[in-house]
Amino acid sequence: MVQLCSIEQAVDDVLARLPAHIHMGMPLGLGKPNLFVNALYRRIATLPERALTIYTALALGRPTMGDGLQRRFLEPFIERVFGDYPELDFLADLHKDSLPANIRVQQFFMQPGSLLHSASAQQDYVSSNYSHAARDINAAGLNLVAQLVASSTEHPDRLSLSCNPDITLDLLPMIEKRREAGETILIVGQVHSDLPYMPGDAEWGMGEFDYLIDKKDSTTLFSTPNMPVGFQDHFIGLHASTLVRDGGTLQIGIGSMGDALTAALLARQADNEAYRLLLTDLDVYQWAPLISHEGGVAPFAHGLYGCSEMFVNGLLVLADAGIIRRKVYPDVATQQQANAGTLDDAAQPDGISIHGGFFLGPRSFYQRLQEMTHAKRLEFNMTRISYINELYGQEELKRLQRLDARFINSAIIVTLLGAGVADQLEDGRVLSGVGGQYNFVAQGHALEGARSILILRSWRESAGEVSSNIVWEYGHCTIPRHLRDIVITEYGIADLRGQTDAKVIEALLNITDSRFQGDLIEQAQKAGKLPKDFQLAPRFADNTPQRLQDIQARHRRLFPEYPLGSDFTEEEKDLLRALNWLKSKFKLTEILELGKAALDAPESQVFPKHLERMRLDKPDGLKEDLYQRLLLAGLQATAH
Repeated sequence: MVQLCSIEQAVDDVLARLPAHIHMGMPLGLGKPNLFVNALYRRIATLPERALTIYTALALGRPTMGDGLQRRFLEPFIERVFGDYPELDFLADLHKDSLPANIRVQQFFMQPGSLLHSASAQQDYVSSNYSHAARDINAAGLNLVAQLVASSTEHPDRLSLSCNPDITLDLLPMIEKRREAGETILIVGQVHSDLPYMPGDAEWGMGEFDYLIDKKDSTTLFSTPNMPVGFQDHFIGLHASTLVRDGGTLQIGIGSMGDALTAALLARQADNEAYRLLLTDLDVYQWAPLISHEGGVAPFAHGLYGCSEMFVNGLLVLADAGIIRRKVYPDVATQQQANAGTLDDAAQPDGISIHGGFFLGPRSFYQRLQEMTHAKRLEFNMTRISYINELYGQEELKRLQRLDARFINSAIIVTLLGAGVADQLEDGRVLSGVGGQYNFVAQGHALEGARSILILRSWRESAGEVSSNIVWEYGHCTIPRHLRDIVITEYGIADLRGQTDAKVIEALLNITDSRFQGDLIEQAQKAGKLPKDFQLAPRFADNTPQRLQDIQARHRRLFPEYPLGSDFTEEEKDLLRALNWLKSKFKLTEILELGKAALDAPESQVFPKHLERMRLDKPDGLKEDLYQRLLLAGLQATAH
C-alpha cells in the first residue's frame, strides 16, 4: 500500500530500506521529480559510507546565459519562461566536473550539445538504444525508481505516468520478477499540479507506488520554446511533406526541421493551391515518380496515424488540424476491419490516433493537453517505449497499424556513401545519444511500404565559416550506410535505397550545396567511386541559398517564422534575428565589414523598444555604446 510522506520522509525511508549503494532510475526529460532527487543527492553527498548511481537521460537545464548581448537577451526571457523551475543539482556539478566522489550519473541521452565539455558526463555516457535502456538499467542493479506523475479528480484512486511511461512501463515486469525473488526495489512518485493526466496505458493504480510525496509540486514545468524556422528548414520540410502518404503513419522528432515539416503538411492540407504552386516553382516534380509512388501532394482525405517515441508539439498541432486522425485499435481483428474499411466506428469509440512514449514541448503544448476532455486525451495513448520503437512483441498488430510509415529523423552530417551522423562528434564526444533513431530506421526497412527519411541542412555557418554537412567521410556514424534510404536537404530528395555506390554519390551530390560539389566530386573520383568523366546534371549546379531565398520571397506566406507559435514577444523575435546575424559575422576576416555595419547603423530612435528591452536605450560607457551600435546594425540588417 502506498505511503504518503514528505520529501524528507521519503529520503529517510529510502536510506533506511535500501543497501549502501542506491541505484536510482528516473525518466528522461520532463518526468524527473527534481525536488526529491535534489534532496536525496544532497543527503548522500554528506554520507561517504553511502553511494548513489543515477540512471537517466535528457537531464534538462535552463539555457546557458553566456555574456554580453546574449545575456542581456536571455535573462528576462529565461526568468519569464522558466520561472521557478528547480534545476537538478547534479546537472550543475556535471557541468563543473565536481560530482561528489560517491555519486555517479549515467545517461543514455544528453540535452543536445550541453555536456560536450564535461569529462564525467562523457565518460559515464551509456550508448544504448532507447528500447534497450530498461533492460540495461535493470541489469545494473536498479533499486529505486523516482518519477513525476499526474492526478485527476475524476480518477482519485489512480495516477498517470503522463509525460513518461516510456521506460517505466518496460521496467515494471522486471521489477516485479526481482521483487518475487526477495529484492527490495522502491518506487517513489510526486504529483505535479500542471502535468496533464494522460489516460490509457500511462494510468497506474496508487498501489504501484511505495511512496507518494504528499505535497504537490507546483513549480514551473520545464518547457522547450519554439525556435524560429529558417529558410533551409522550411525547404527541407517542403520536400519531406511530399513523401508523406495519405492514410499512412508519421514519426517526427523535435526541433525546427520537424516544425518546418509540420508547417508544410498544414499548407498541403489547408492551402493546397498555394502549396502546389510553391512546389512547382521549387522544381520538386523532378522527383515526381518517387513522390507519386511514395507520397503525394493532395490534402489528406484519410488522415495519418502518429507513432513516435516523442509526442512532439507538431503532432498535436497536426491532430488539431485534422491531419492526424486515422485511428488504430488494440487487437488484430479490429485493426483488420479498420484497414478493410468495414469497422463500425460507433462500436469502437476508443481508437487511438497517436502512440507516444514521452512528451516535452512549449508551455502551450502542456496547456492544450490540460484543457482537453478526458475522451479526447484517450486518442493519445502514452505507452511503453518498446511498443513504439520495436516491431517484436505484438508484431502482427504493429504491422497492421503502421501502414505506409514515414520515419523522419534529423542528422547533422551524411557521408557521400550514405551513412548518417546524429549523436556524436568524430573525436568520440557525445552530442546527444542514439535514442530511438536506429530503431526507426530499421523499421523503415522492415515494414512493408515504409521509408526511413533522414533530414539535414546541406551546409552550416559558424563565425563566418561555411562548411558542408555532406562530406566524403566521417570518423563516426549513427546510421550505417547499409541502412541508407532517403536523405533530404533544402535542395531536394536523394533516394538511396538499393542503389549502387556511384548512384548514391550522384544522388547526394544533387542535393549538396553547389559551393562544395566540386571538391566532393574530386574526392569520390580519387577513391575510384565515381567515373573520371562524371558530370553533374546542369539543373543541380545552382544549389545556392540565393536561389532558395528568391523562391521564398515569391511565396512569403508559406514561410512562417514561427509556424507553431512562440513564447517570444515581437521585439524579441527581431532581436533574436539580429543576434543570430551578428553571431554569423564574428570572424576575423569580417571585422571590417562588421565595423562598417556598426558605423552605418541607424539612429537609436529607429528601434527604441528593442533597445529598451536590451537595457541599451541609455548606454553607459564605451562598451555599452558599442553593444548598442552592433545591435542596431543587426536589427537593420535583418529587418523584415
